[in-house]
Amino acid sequence: MSRSGGIRVLLVEDSPSDIWLVKEALRLSQFPVQVTIARDGIEATEYLHRAEKGAADWPDLVLLDLNLPRKNGREVLTEVKASPSLHSIPIVVLTSSNAEDDMRHAYALSACSFITKPSSLPAYVDMVRGMEKFWLGGIQLRQTA
Repeated sequence: MSRSGGIRVLLVEDSPSDIWLVKEALRLSQFPVQVTIARDGIEATEYLHRAEKGAADWPDLVLLDLNLPRKNGREVLTEVKASPSLHSIPIVVLTSSNAEDDMRHAYALSACSFITKPSSLPAYVDMVRGMEKFWLGGIQLRQTA
């Protein structure tokens, strides 16, 4: 967890409804959560490179959709995990895909988790709550300076 301002989550998602659902679920969290939105892969990598230089907040966790405009989630994951300074950021792939090839590829690129987005609102909220319990409440996230 970040030392001040709570847990910092970078949500890389182009769907306004999915952005709203994740933000709403995290807003109700028992933990203070600061969510930054990147609406495509280029915005995500630009943000992370700014964080690398100290010009943006370092995320404690990245929630990454695979199907993104301009630069897809696989490319983002490849770039982040190849970076000596960014590779330690936990990345959870949160996608509509349930293809086994996508899952295998994400894990081969060092994604921490692969979660298929559910189709109903209650199931979506339950899924985000489960992620919150594990990623925001149950593990030690990297401490920033």
